[in-house]
Amino acid sequence: MTVNIGVLVSGEGTNLQAINDSVESGKIANGTISVVISNKPDAPALKRAEKNGIDTLYIDPTNYKGRRWEYDQLTLKALQAHGVTSENGLVVNAGYMRILSPEFVRNFWMREMNIHPSLLPAFPGLDAPKEALEYGVKITGCTVHFVDEGVDTGPVILQEALSVLENDTVETLTNRIHEVEHRLYPEAVKLFTERKLLVEGRRVKVLL
Repeated sequence: MTVNIGVLVSGEGTNLQAINDSVESGKIANGTISVVISNKPDAPALKRAEKNGIDTLYIDPTNYKGRRWEYDQLTLKALQAHGVTSENGLVVNAGYMRILSPEFVRNFWMREMNIHPSLLPAFPGLDAPKEALEYGVKITGCTVHFVDEGVDTGPVILQEALSVLENDTVETLTNRIHEVEHRLYPEAVKLFTERKLLVEGRRVKVLL
C-alpha cells in the first residue's frame, strides 16, 4: 500500500526536493507526496512543489497567535483531505518553523519526522551549526527523528556525522550539513514507507 506523504515547509524546500527526487526516481517506491503545506505564503518550497505538480496549500497563521491547536487543526484537516492520515500517512517536517501542538503530534504519533542539523541530543533548537562552531566541537552532523511533544527530542531514526573543519564558517558548515541531509532524509522516508522502522521506546530499529 502506498504511503501518502504530507510535507510541512516554511523555507527553501531543498529537503522537499530531495525527497521528491527520490519518489520520482523510484528510490522511494512505496510513497508519494500528496500535499505540501506552508505557514509562509512566499515560501520558495511552495513553488518547488508546484513545478513538480504537487498540490500546495498556504494556511495563514495570523489570527491564531497563542492558539496552536486551532491552527494545527486546519493543517490536520488539509492533510486528511489529501489522504495523509494516522492510518496510512507520513508527515514530514522540512524546514517547518512552527512548534506543533501536542494534539497534532499525538494524531500522527510515530508517523511524523523531522530533520535537525546536529547529532542530537547535542544542540537542539535553532542555530545548531552556529552553536557547534562556538562550542568548538570537532564532529557534528544531522539527525532524522520521529516527532514527539518536545523540541528535537523524539526517537532517532538515522544520524550521520561529519567533521568540523578548521576554516569552517556557519555558512560553509551549514551547506555541508545540508548535503548530508539531502541523502539521509529520503533514506529515512524510504525505510518508513517500506515498513522497516520498528520503534521500541526511544530506540528505532531498522529491519532488514
